[in-house]
Amino acid sequence: MGTFAIAVFYVLFLWWFSTGTVLLLVGLSSRHEVSLKVGAAALFVASLVGVAASSQETSTSGAYCSFTCAILLWGALEISLLAGWITGPRPECCPHGCAAADRIWFALQAIAYHELALVVTVGLVFAVTAGAPNQLGWWTLAALLVLRQSAKINLFLGVRTLNDELLPAQVSFLRSYFACKPMNVLFPFSVTLATAAAAFLAVAAIDAASDFEALTYSLLAALVALGALEHWFMVLPLPVVDLWRWSVRASSTQNGPPVTEPIAKPNLSVIPGGAAAAKRPAPAKSAAFLARQRLEEQFRQAYRESQGTAGVVQLAPNISGVAEQNSAIGINRTTDGRAS
Repeated sequence: MGTFAIAVFYVLFLWWFSTGTVLLLVGLSSRHEVSLKVGAAALFVASLVGVAASSQETSTSGAYCSFTCAILLWGALEISLLAGWITGPRPECCPHGCAAADRIWFALQAIAYHELALVVTVGLVFAVTAGAPNQLGWWTLAALLVLRQSAKINLFLGVRTLNDELLPAQVSFLRSYFACKPMNVLFPFSVTLATAAAAFLAVAAIDAASDFEALTYSLLAALVALGALEHWFMVLPLPVVDLWRWSVRASSTQNGPPVTEPIAKPNLSVIPGGAAAAKRPAPAKSAAFLARQRLEEQFRQAYRESQGTAGVVQLAPNISGVAEQNSAIGINRTTDGRAS
């Protein structure tokens, strides 16, 4: 029982610490992207070599080394996803109102490359440990792959608690593929199978013939039990994300204080033409104004013509009277014998 208890505490610590470290490193990726890529690649290669080397050891140290290297190998792959380096051919949000079949297709496109990387890595570990006496590294990665796929499918189908507060901004589009529901059809089967597998491995650890086998089954049992617990976290209203708040706070501190946007200042613009251009009537008013001017001019012209005609009519009788008067004067002068 001592071996089993130590293995459980070790898996718990490794699960908590590795998850927080991955979140911390991903939070710093915006400032140290090149360094993190180099470090993740080096971690992947070193972990793969460690799994291959420890697969030949059937001792306690060999079991711990193989299990730890498998977890580190998985962590390197998780960094590549959460940092947004390896996602899929369509790393975009799910369109609103799309059909169920389209939603499945878009979700696969969003993380297809990463899923392929997981399968290839598990196959690579199987190849480098084939025929070795210590298969714990490959079993660990296979268990992680199955548990993670089950968790992703349950998040896609819908669970009560998404626990997506710690999802980095680089892959925030993945939230659009999560569904919030009290329960889905797959969840009871997933959690039942994971719990049954953990119980089976725990019994195998108790009935193991050697210390190496007892430790191997104990580590696997604790890992699968944690996977089942993570499934339960999806339906229980528990703030499990508080376990890794320290990683988010640390990354925020390293990134420095929040940047305050400058206050927008009013801009003065000069209107071409000055005040005259500003007071110039609109095109529609100018046309109306000119039309009114033309009408007024026409009225004035008509009025002047009417006044001119009236003057001529009035002047004609006067001229006629003057002519008659002059004629009469001429006749009188002729009568009097006076020359005109």
